[in-house]
Amino acid sequence: MSEIVSLETGSKTGYPLSADHDVWPGVEDPAALLDAIADWLAGYGNQATRRTYAEGLGLPVTAADLAEWAEPGRRLDTWRTAVLHYADALRLSPSSSPSSATAPPPAPRGRLRAHHWFRWCVTRGLDPMTATSADVKSWLDTLATADAAPATRDRMLATVKALYGYLADTGLVTGNPAALNRRRLGLATAASSTSGTVTLTTRQVRALYTAAGTPRRGASPLDTARAVSVVALFTLGLRVSELCGLDRSDLHVTRGRRALRVLGKGGKTRVVYLSVPAENALMSYLSARDTAAASRETTVERRTQARHAPPSPLLLTRTGNRYQRQAIWQLLRRITATGGTDLEPIAGAMHPHALRHFYVTTAVEAGAQLVHVQADVGHSSIDTTQQTYDHAARAPERSAVDLVASSWFPDDTSAD
Repeated sequence: MSEIVSLETGSKTGYPLSADHDVWPGVEDPAALLDAIADWLAGYGNQATRRTYAEGLGLPVTAADLAEWAEPGRRLDTWRTAVLHYADALRLSPSSSPSSATAPPPAPRGRLRAHHWFRWCVTRGLDPMTATSADVKSWLDTLATADAAPATRDRMLATVKALYGYLADTGLVTGNPAALNRRRLGLATAASSTSGTVTLTTRQVRALYTAAGTPRRGASPLDTARAVSVVALFTLGLRVSELCGLDRSDLHVTRGRRALRVLGKGGKTRVVYLSVPAENALMSYLSARDTAAASRETTVERRTQARHAPPSPLLLTRTGNRYQRQAIWQLLRRITATGGTDLEPIAGAMHPHALRHFYVTTAVEAGAQLVHVQADVGHSSIDTTQQTYDHAARAPERSAVDLVASSWFPDDTSAD
């Protein structure tokens, strides 16, 4: 048995694999699998969708991670070609000098990092091309044990199912092991049920915005401005993938007002106007970012970069990279944790989609027409907008609960 580097510790473990397989432990033909994945991803016109699916499988979605995932061994030529094919599908630029370390597919950092499908397969010495429904169920059990929410397990299963559907259609596998009954697995809810998404109040959103703007230990003014921008932009009803995919060139002025060109699902672009708080927060952040960059560069460097630089993300991490979904999620959780008593009840459940739901429910309850809200958030059907509103927890004033209580419970405040 050859030795390979384990997932998290770097220690040696003995999987029954030959040296040819060390580039992707457990996989009989790594180049063929990665080629197929690249073809599958390329079938989606929306770049954000490609990255989301790759990320959900535990594959690298940054050039830095991709550069680490290569093995200059006997399969260098075919593997290198497959890596470049995959990089092209995600529009990445891997290093021309791959690392000699053997490792499973790099994956985004996070609590469930080791449990993405391909990484889970590596820990079992399982070739994903031979996986069965029993293997997928075992994987879902592992996710449940790791306290992954049902919605998270459902989303990860859907990604795996979509991939294997393609592999089955092309004849690379004999069937789809992820084509399971979601309801029997406890991952599907009745269509009429109330959504499990957190329903935020205006007070809580205000508290979240305030918390984002409160300086934290170790955070620079630029970090604070960035946090405020993230919260403010989410109040426009954006999806997290849409926010991550925005470039600075997407910010423009139309009809006399600043707006964003947002690439949504299905490759559809829509115009999202900036609210006053969102505009103020974003412009303050960009100004602070430009000031920080100018202090580090000479005039010649700035002119050279302006001519040759690739599109600049609207939001940059501390290290100057484009934000990934997990990093946005973690940022919101950190902000929520410092938001005081108003945010304490939702500190463990806060996520980006909650602010999208807030936009829909607040807009409808304020009297906005559904067709306008649909256009704002990029729903393909007005029925989706209606369902988002209907499935949200209703505002207390829309309930008759107090009227019923007043019929039998005495109001002590009116007593003499």
